[in-house]
Amino acid sequence: MPEPSKQEIEARAYKLWEQAGRPENREAEFWQLAEQELRNEDKSSPTRTPDTL
Repeated sequence: MPEPSKQEIEARAYKLWEQAGRPENREAEFWQLAEQELRNEDKSSPTRTPDTL
């Protein structure tokens, strides 16, 4: 299973950061959360088949 790309993580982290009201000095927290969400999405994706791996 491929790891999420840096661009995917960055986009998700930015979205989460904006939703949280753009708090200062919490970039690492949102990066980790985004990375974890993307990894979990991949594992539980109903459309995940051998053809889409």
